[in-house]
Amino acid sequence: MTEAPGTHNPEFLPTDIPAPQDDGGARHLTGAKLPNIALPTTDGTAINLSKLKGRTVVYVYPRTGVPGVDPPDGWDQIPGARGCTPQSCSFRDNLAELKRLGVAQLYGLSTQDTAYQKEAATRLHLPFAILSDEKLALTRAINLPTFFTAGMTLLKRMALVIDDGVIGKVFYPVFPPDKNAAEVIAWLQRSR
Repeated sequence: MTEAPGTHNPEFLPTDIPAPQDDGGARHLTGAKLPNIALPTTDGTAINLSKLKGRTVVYVYPRTGVPGVDPPDGWDQIPGARGCTPQSCSFRDNLAELKRLGVAQLYGLSTQDTAYQKEAATRLHLPFAILSDEKLALTRAINLPTFFTAGMTLLKRMALVIDDGVIGKVFYPVFPPDKNAAEVIAWLQRSR
């Protein structure tokens, strides 16, 4: 399904989008200690994932769209690109279950700037902060998988389970994006 110009609905997830393949881009992350880097957030604070105590889940996504604003040309044909809003909403809707399973902190992460992220966080009523890696500091420090389109370096979709600053589990690739939270919850249930 192709949207008519100016009718983009980021909450809609087409059934015919291509699935990403595992390119090995995240294999090195399991067991990695996060670097001492603070990232700005949509709630006005700066978060240093390496300093957080307990279990943290960070879901990583390329970019959120804005209703009525066309995505970059060819966006729906890039494997794994479409679905950032459904992914965010699935984590929002499953926050209570994640907390029940021992997740102390939940964050989203993209390379969009904080002002852009705030619009989505407000519109989607996200009860957690989104981290901005606009300067690619964390991306470069731990070599997060990226792709380049329309002049933007964007993160490939994944989710990280972090315990006391160390990545213990990586979900990559993630597809479909709206099922990412359920996949994380199933893993947390099995890991208890």
